[in-house]
Amino acid sequence: MAGLFESTGGGGAAIALDEWEASILRSLEVQLLELIGPGPGGEGGDPLAALFAEGPTEAPADPVLARLFPDAYRDPEKPEGEEARIASGEFRRFTELDLRARKRDDALFVVRALDGLGDGGVLKLAAPECLRWLGALNDLRLAVGVRLEVSEDDEDGLYELPDGDERKPLVMAYLWLGALQESLLEAMAD
Repeated sequence: MAGLFESTGGGGAAIALDEWEASILRSLEVQLLELIGPGPGGEGGDPLAALFAEGPTEAPADPVLARLFPDAYRDPEKPEGEEARIASGEFRRFTELDLRARKRDDALFVVRALDGLGDGGVLKLAAPECLRWLGALNDLRLAVGVRLEVSEDDEDGLYELPDGDERKPLVMAYLWLGALQESLLEAMAD
């Protein structure tokens, strides 16, 4: 293995990560967890209160969170209508907390798997675990892409950045996350 996922059959996958790769991936996941924030009531909050909590009705102000938790009924190409704004707010109110919880759980799952890897090694994932990793990698790639202000039109330009460009490390992480995603999808399909 060369730092990318390979099939183990049955929808499972394995990846060999050295200490450096595992550390970078873990750090990115922890940063994403901090951005997503704790669930209703904070860490160790009242589970009953969390069960009946309602989510926000407005899109997050942070562009990364707005990308991870987009409006359901708005078309970014069209001017915002009052009806669409209200419908999006209602949808968000009843779904965002669950979506945040799933994204948080997937990121925590990845962090714990990387913690169990120690100083590097081969990480083996069963099919259901692959889906959680795929979701977490997708969220990371979206977050980094937003911070880099990547669009479909200029993604090829990322390969041509000079070494001295301050965005280069983040671009390298973005490209690596894309390669991890692609290799995981291919491994799951085999």
